[in-house]
Amino acid sequence: MAEKEVHVVTGAFGFAGKYIARRLLEAGFEVRTVTNSQRRENPFVGRVKAYPFNFNDPERLVESLRGAKVLYNTYWVRFNTANFSFSLAVDNTMKLFEAAGKAGIRRIVHISILNASESSAFEYFKDKAIVERLLKESGLSYAILRPAVLFGKEDILINNIAWFLRNFPVFDVFGNGNYKLQPIFVDDLARLAVEEGLKEEDRIIDAIGPEMYVYKELVRTIARTIGKERLIISVSPEIGYIASTAVGRLFGDVTITWDEIRGLMANMLYADSPPAGTTKLSDYLRENASTIGMRYSSEMARRKNRQLSYDHL
Repeated sequence: MAEKEVHVVTGAFGFAGKYIARRLLEAGFEVRTVTNSQRRENPFVGRVKAYPFNFNDPERLVESLRGAKVLYNTYWVRFNTANFSFSLAVDNTMKLFEAAGKAGIRRIVHISILNASESSAFEYFKDKAIVERLLKESGLSYAILRPAVLFGKEDILINNIAWFLRNFPVFDVFGNGNYKLQPIFVDDLARLAVEEGLKEEDRIIDAIGPEMYVYKELVRTIARTIGKERLIISVSPEIGYIASTAVGRLFGDVTITWDEIRGLMANMLYADSPPAGTTKLSDYLRENASTIGMRYSSEMARRKNRQLSYDHL
């Protein structure tokens, strides 16, 4: 019997990585993962072997990748903390790309962000663009996928908007709320990633969904769908940030960062590009109206607890 082709996914027990790994398994590939969460609940019942990132041990990192053909990279961090930073994520990703080359990886499918640019005023978008450049300079075949916002069972943004709407009589939007965003269903992103993993040409794709929302209309859509019509008011970004920070502290979490607010208001999550996904957020909301936002999803809990699945954090 011929050996299965091996593909490696970073963070296969997390959010996007889990959907990519599932798609690969369904397609008949052998799947490995490199992860910081080896002890996290494995949704694949042993079908995906987990290795640590070993960023400080390059030889072991190379060995965990050796024999694989494609690497799907979802590794990143949402915001800076005392123990981790965007700059460290850049350094670690460079080590990952170097290890991939030494291990004989032929292609990398990298998850970036919409409107990544090294001239960006926002550190997240700037450092994502630096990583894109490092990949282009690696000499490896690549596909760079640039999503804006992901939605799905384990997402944070859409779920927590619904949670706020379920639990508070008023919902604050930053400024006039007229900025745009284009969410993509996480499994649509996974499908696109696997499709691109099987190609050879270098590509950069704006991985956006079929619906564009103005932010305040997105909030209204979620509220209407879950049956929680609320008063939606405009507040200054500063006041909105203070209110969101206060709620975050109740959960030991970072609800939203100042740069995320500024980036959202600057339309960084919108692009005039054809959709890459087919699943409509409006349909997803209707199908999951009874469960979305029933529980607050904590970014920090996911970082601190490396055992429970995202479904429980």
